[in-house]
Amino acid sequence: MTIKGKATSLDIAHLAGVSQPTVSRALRGSPSVNPETRQKILAIARELNYKVDKNASNLRCQQSGTLALLFFEDPTPDDSLINPFFHSMLGSITRACALRGFDLLVSFQQLSTNWHADFEDSHKADGLILLGYGDYLEAESKLQRLVEQGTHFVRWGAALPGEPGVSIGCDNFQGGYDITSHLLAQGRRRIAFLGHASDHYPEFFERYRGYAAALDEAGLEPEALLQVDAITTEQSGHEAARTLLGSGARFDALFAASDLIALGAMNGLREHGLRVPEDVALAGFDDIAMASFVQPGLSTVQQDTKQAGEVLVDSLIRLIQGESLESRTLPVKLVLRGSTSAG
Repeated sequence: MTIKGKATSLDIAHLAGVSQPTVSRALRGSPSVNPETRQKILAIARELNYKVDKNASNLRCQQSGTLALLFFEDPTPDDSLINPFFHSMLGSITRACALRGFDLLVSFQQLSTNWHADFEDSHKADGLILLGYGDYLEAESKLQRLVEQGTHFVRWGAALPGEPGVSIGCDNFQGGYDITSHLLAQGRRRIAFLGHASDHYPEFFERYRGYAAALDEAGLEPEALLQVDAITTEQSGHEAARTLLGSGARFDALFAASDLIALGAMNGLREHGLRVPEDVALAGFDDIAMASFVQPGLSTVQQDTKQAGEVLVDSLIRLIQGESLESRTLPVKLVLRGSTSAG
């Protein structure tokens, strides 16, 4: 294709055989344009090296053309204070924004700050993506405030009925059920759970509920001594394992509510002279990069961070465009490694 001078949306419309408004909607990522037409328009725009005049476009629609990604502080052994699980999701979110023609503003927020009053209110961004929130019951009032003031936002978390706003999350219950069923299939019968099992941490609680359902199906009951609270850090997992070992409770497997908890527990088991998986099978949840590098490799439940990032961005843009959306649950899959089988 050869265009004299700088390509315009009218040039793209002519070549694509559509109207100029259709080109504008496609370049904004509007769901009103069917996927086949959108891809055709995007391909022509790339070939013509067409660049959207963001200033003009944003003035017309009174938007900034920017999405804000807010990380919330997590206890970590380094200075990042960001859960490693979210690192891989960041890349997916960044790519998804670029494909939809949005800039991405990344910000780190302390849970104690008044983060809900910033960004969209001051027109820094058209909407918010929230990753991490600590104790859900403490964050719930701020999420409700966002709803009340009309802020466009989506968050990564348990997609449960009655929660404020739109949540995108994995099928935590199914993941907990599947990994516990795997441990049972390995002949393990006294399976401990490391992680909070309460409404304060809905994702962990759903994983616990899946764990309990698998035990029930096998004719077993969860035991209070075999559940130890832990948050998503290696230190917390190490301490939880030591607490479990100190209680004198008998167990032949551990299901940790996150990979970081599992990695900390692995060190605690080894300090106690126990072998993984010969003496204690060990499984986690998330499939962070480190899970495949430890010895033995950690069996876990994988959350698809690529799909998660794409769905978060797509959902937020649709909210900004005035659509009504429901929370959504994404599938998970087992990733089995040496920590649960000596074979």
